[in-house]
Amino acid sequence: MGGGGREPGVPRSAGGPRGAASRGVVTRVLRGTDNGVTVAWSPPFSGGPVPCPPPPPRVPTAAPCPRRSLDGLLRPQKRNAHVPLWNYALLRAQIFIVYFIAGLKKLDADWVGGYSMGSLARHWLFAPFRLVLSEEMTSLLVVHGGGLALDLSAGFLLFFDATRPLALVFVTYFHCMNSQLFSIGCFPYTMLASSGLFCHPSWPRRLCARCPAWLRGVLPSTRPPQPSPDCHYGGRGARGGGLRPRQHLAAAFTLLYVLEQLFLPYSHFITQGYNNWTNGLYGYSWDMMVHSRFHQHVKITYRDGLTGEVGYLKPGVFTQSRRWKDHADMLKQYSSCLSRLLPRYNVSQPQIYFDIWVSINDRFQQRLVDPRVDLVRAPWSPWRPTPWLLPLLLELSPWRERLQELESRLDGHTDAVFIADFPGLHLENFVSEDLGNTSLRVLRGEVLVELVEQHRNRSLREGEGMQLPAGQYHKVHTVSPEPSCYMFYVNTTALALERNLTRLQELRERVRNGTEKEPLPPELRPILGEPLARGTPADPVVTAFLRRQRRLEEQSRRREAGLAQRLRRFLRKKFYLFRRSALMTCISLRMALGRPPLQQLAEEVAFANWRGEEEEEARPEGGQGGPEL
Repeated sequence: MGGGGREPGVPRSAGGPRGAASRGVVTRVLRGTDNGVTVAWSPPFSGGPVPCPPPPPRVPTAAPCPRRSLDGLLRPQKRNAHVPLWNYALLRAQIFIVYFIAGLKKLDADWVGGYSMGSLARHWLFAPFRLVLSEEMTSLLVVHGGGLALDLSAGFLLFFDATRPLALVFVTYFHCMNSQLFSIGCFPYTMLASSGLFCHPSWPRRLCARCPAWLRGVLPSTRPPQPSPDCHYGGRGARGGGLRPRQHLAAAFTLLYVLEQLFLPYSHFITQGYNNWTNGLYGYSWDMMVHSRFHQHVKITYRDGLTGEVGYLKPGVFTQSRRWKDHADMLKQYSSCLSRLLPRYNVSQPQIYFDIWVSINDRFQQRLVDPRVDLVRAPWSPWRPTPWLLPLLLELSPWRERLQELESRLDGHTDAVFIADFPGLHLENFVSEDLGNTSLRVLRGEVLVELVEQHRNRSLREGEGMQLPAGQYHKVHTVSPEPSCYMFYVNTTALALERNLTRLQELRERVRNGTEKEPLPPELRPILGEPLARGTPADPVVTAFLRRQRRLEEQSRRREAGLAQRLRRFLRKKFYLFRRSALMTCISLRMALGRPPLQQLAEEVAFANWRGEEEEEARPEGGQGGPEL
């Protein structure tokens, strides 16, 4: 009794000291077997090794190869067999890199400062956090701080057994939120499914063993996996002796692949042609949601190379992509596409000019590309910086706090747009008739305001401003040696529009209950559900009224829907999301073998983007017309 007691089943040596077995060092003898390792141990001063029951097999992995997998069909010996460790190492490393590199990219000053996703905290998913935190602190601590902490730590927490359950809870919550916050296709669901890669490889077999007997016939086998010819089990007695050349090759491939995936997010010094204000290629950067963009103005100008005739194109014509507005390589492709298509519309040797104004992470609106450069003939190379790409004015980043302060001083019926422009360039703008109270104020530098129709100019310095005439064009030239900053602030017509919409609502009610004696003019007949008469121009206020009524009816229908209808709508939405992802993947794989005709490709993409009757109901009246020139 006491400290000298021996462990059960262990004989004490007659000549050994008391309690030596409990303090002795265990000697392991490894013997290769079909299942991995057999362990025998020998206490000191004993007559020889005493075998003990072997522990759970310690093999590279213990997950069975699915019976209906492609390699299982081609090689029967792989069915229900061990999977080589490098397979799991490759997949786990890939998911770890997605999390960890995304966390490193979120160490960007814009993300840490809370500028990347400034408005995301207003979403209903963050309502529980807003009960105890302000919207600003929810954005800074929960959205930005929580996203940074999760991305940096998720890979490590998933790797260790002790922290894996907690990590699975957090990443599941994270990806479920992402599926509702962003339209990013199957990515959240793919990451959810990949979380199981970090668990013990035998968990699918244990899960299948608990399923009903009638369901096990279509599930993977629950029998213990058989040894695989592709696995190395270690030990001197392992079959096949040492490592074979193909196993050395697999190890080298795994190492090179992981190093490549670590290198690609930082390889932008090589592919400099894909760098814009943010480093690209975006698909290999993992800077997810670090940059938010708002496009204020996009103009596409074409010039006939023979006649000099100038015209304008509707932004996005001939394409269904929206990413071209942010990437120089896509702008080059888009301009080349337009140069081949415009001759069909009697535009010879077309020249294409883009004027794109965009704000990134709450900065000033500024130009992305030089509007004086014809992109059809402009140089572009994947290995050199793009010469016609204008730089992001990072020196103006500290202005963001002041811009927020200026905007907070405005009343609820005034909109403000903050502009930064380069020396030698000008902004051409038109003030609509219903925006009569539009003013301009210079925040930095010097500008020259040209009133086109009045044939007069006015110079403005920092702190000065003027009211702009309605219904006329004006040009704002930057004449200072440094970039100029100025703001437009407009008293919106929200109150007047609301009054007009209320009058239309009251008019429709009077017509329906018979108290309205005067006949409705043709442009107002659509408020009763009647089609617009041929040749009658549409009234913008009536169009806004009908659009608002459809939105209100849809919101009311969704609020009154039962649980079954809401579940059906949710499943329907996810079905079309996965359907689009699968079809677009097939289209991409097919294009690798050769591009089909442009018309056929457009029809296939439109079919992939189709979302059923809901999209048809949401489509504006008149459908989608042809390209607007």
